[in-house]
This record gives sequence, structure tokens and C-alpha cells, in this order.
Amino acid sequence: MPQGDTPALVNTRDPGRDMRAAILDAALDLAEENGQWSAVRLHEVADRLQIPTAEVLDHYRDLDSVADAWFLRGLKAMVAPKPADFLQQPEWRRIEICLLAWFDALAPHQRVTAQMLRGKLHLPHVHHWVPMIFNLSRVIHWLREAAQLPAPYGTRRASREEITLTAVFIATLLVWMGDDSVGQEHTRSFVRSELR
Repeated sequence: MPQGDTPALVNTRDPGRDMRAAILDAALDLAEENGQWSAVRLHEVADRLQIPTAEVLDHYRDLDSVADAWFLRGLKAMVAPKPADFLQQPEWRRIEICLLAWFDALAPHQRVTAQMLRGKLHLPHVHHWVPMIFNLSRVIHWLREAAQLPAPYGTRRASREEITLTAVFIATLLVWMGDDSVGQEHTRSFVRSELR
């Protein structure tokens, strides 16, 4: 364990996993303080954690991969265990629960999350565009899994669901990025109306 690390940052059972989380959290904190995701510098993240900059590279190849780790937290929230009566809910309600879990997980850093997405869409960053398409597809696949939609992959119904859910997800994302209502109520109402 490098000097300066604290037990709160490093877990002796799986130090790599906890350090990854610590790096991500430090980057998010710096973005909030600086007011801009693109202003985050990985050497500053290392300084904050009192680790060598090379150790950041052990966990993340660049700032974009740190952003991907943040989006993975949303995905994990989406597929997290659900209430006991989940499967008794209609399909649209199960989708709503899972979709809002993604947005709720990222809500503590809503503004920074929007900046991450804009950075990925920045014109000179063409190398981010193709991975974004695959990442979006992955989110939709996991949304279907989390909501336990019955149509098998490769069927017409599953394809229609994927197209529809992609459109709903993107539309909701655009609403959510500008939503300053209490508890993201505007986003919640939008999702409900779209799915019904």
C-alpha cells in the first residue's frame, strides 16, 4: 500500500477495486469544485489521493474511462435487486423502475454527467463516438434484462422493444440533463408519460 493511503481508500481484500472507486470519486469531486469535467486533470486526482500518477494509470487509461466507470455505476443501479413484488408490476412499470434507477444513481453529479456526455460528443473526439453507440446498446440490453422483458433476443418483438427503449432513453436523457425540479420530478413525469 503506497504511503499516504488510508484504510478508507484501500480495502486489504481487494485494493484495486476500492482504489478505482476512490479515483472516480476524487475526479467527480474535482469536477464539482472546478465546475467543469474537462478541467479535471488525472495528476490532480493522484495528488488528492496521495498516490503516484502512475497508479491512476493502473486503473484508468484516461479521463474518458473514468467517465465510463461513472456510467457503469448507473448500470449497476439499474440491475440491482428489486422489490419482492417487482414481477407483478406491468412491463411499462418495471421499465420505469429500472430506467429511473439509472438516472437516480447519477443524479448526485447531474451537471457533471451532462458535461461528460457533451465531452464524448465533442466534434474532435470521433474516437469516442463508436464506443458510445455500443455503450448505449449495452444499456438498452441491460434495461431489458433488468425489467425482465420476456421476448427472446433476435425476435421481432425484442428488436421493436430495443428501438423504442433506445428512443425513450435518449429522450429522457435530454430532459434529465436540464431537469432542476425537486427530486427530478419533471424527468419522472416524462418517463411515465412516454412509457404509458
